[in-house]
Amino acid sequence: MTKSFGAVSALRGVSLELYAGEAHALAGENGAGKSTLVKTLAGVHRPDSGTVLLHGEPVVFHGPADAQAAGVAVIYQEPTLFPDLSVAENIFMGRQPRAGLGRIDRRAMRAETAALFQRLGVGLAPDQPARGLSIADQQLVEIAKALSRDARVLIMDEPTAALSGNEVDRLFGVVEALRAQGCAVLFISHRLDEIFRLCQRVTTLRDGAWIASEPVEGLTHDDLIRRMVGRELDALYPKQDTTPGEVALKVERLTREGVFTDVSFEVRRGEIAALAGLVGAGRSEVARAIFGIDRFDAGKVTVNGRELPPGSPTAAMGAGLALVPEDRRQQGLVMDMSIERNIGLTGLAALRRGPVISRAAERDRARDWALKLRLKFARLNDGVGVLSGGNQQKVVLAKWLAIGPSVLIVDEPTRGIDVGTKAEVHRLLSELAGQGMAVLMISSDLPEVLGMADRVLVMHEGRITAEIPRERATEESVMAAATGRAAA
Repeated sequence: MTKSFGAVSALRGVSLELYAGEAHALAGENGAGKSTLVKTLAGVHRPDSGTVLLHGEPVVFHGPADAQAAGVAVIYQEPTLFPDLSVAENIFMGRQPRAGLGRIDRRAMRAETAALFQRLGVGLAPDQPARGLSIADQQLVEIAKALSRDARVLIMDEPTAALSGNEVDRLFGVVEALRAQGCAVLFISHRLDEIFRLCQRVTTLRDGAWIASEPVEGLTHDDLIRRMVGRELDALYPKQDTTPGEVALKVERLTREGVFTDVSFEVRRGEIAALAGLVGAGRSEVARAIFGIDRFDAGKVTVNGRELPPGSPTAAMGAGLALVPEDRRQQGLVMDMSIERNIGLTGLAALRRGPVISRAAERDRARDWALKLRLKFARLNDGVGVLSGGNQQKVVLAKWLAIGPSVLIVDEPTRGIDVGTKAEVHRLLSELAGQGMAVLMISSDLPEVLGMADRVLVMHEGRITAEIPRERATEESVMAAATGRAAA
């Protein structure tokens, strides 16, 4: 299969076979062609050449409706349900069972929905409103919707990116149930551990080309990384040894009622301190309060000896604090703006020439940071939305690094980006710490925490339960503190 967009070849002779009853992983760096292949299989794009065979018969999808009718369904990372409708109404939207006189048979709809959830082994209620459902539950609704259409091929695009450990376990249980019923599952994830845990075979793409399709059994993580990036990745966690300097960020007894309580810690110049814990422990909420997005009820935040007023991001930026948020698309970037405009947003005063912003100064700043961070782009005036997830993250980093902060808070710095770009982000964080910056890294990726942090601060239910130095930090010690079982 081939597919081009103008002069860009997104797919170059890619072949893929899915078998009934198997979970098949699709691996590759950002920009490898995974999304284009998925959209082609889902009927969003038409291939320039090549053939799609379903049960041995050639099919042509003129749109997503054709793919759905043929039994191909896609479960996206962030489902799009109608929030004011019930679970059952979402599943049967546009296909509601009918009673006499063409009225919707709600009893039949609820019964069919309950049967679908029983088939999946989950306990959602058919009448439950979609509003307020977790991302994990929304994904299960989307899977039930696919099964209601008799889907035999299920494509799962980064389904675990926003899920907790327990939610991932439940989702994998559902996938195993689908396999047992003869469904073919195509699973896309940047988390290699999940590929090795769930899938029987893996296909690797690189730069739009097919590299290999092979059994997972017998492969190692290093084997798969080599196929993905085309080179040895010697240092995924290239942490430089540094000598921490004076305290740059000091948090004292920070409290926000019902969210976190009595949080105290310090971050010194030249060190990376990690804030670890399970989803819902309050880590991101602490970061938002430190930066002034959310007001705190008690406590004190000091940056470079200067106490910050609560609820003032402007004061935090003025004191030398920068925050790379967890959700880069919703909170870190203006998706309708260009690359260069996004990079310049934090330093408009420095780009001003009289009453107007100098486009030349804006472009020069963006070009400098694009080179420093090895950003992959066509033109700086392209919309930031055309970039891969990893390159979007680099734009967010460039936006903040351009103003020269002394304290950098990064929330989930490598979520949803490929292994090669992860290594680049880790290298950058290590270099910044080596140059004397204080870095507070919030991460749910335990190997990342252990590989990059000089100290690990662990939160559980809104409180810091442990502070573990690098030499004593292990998966066991961090998880014990994160679950409230022990303190280090």
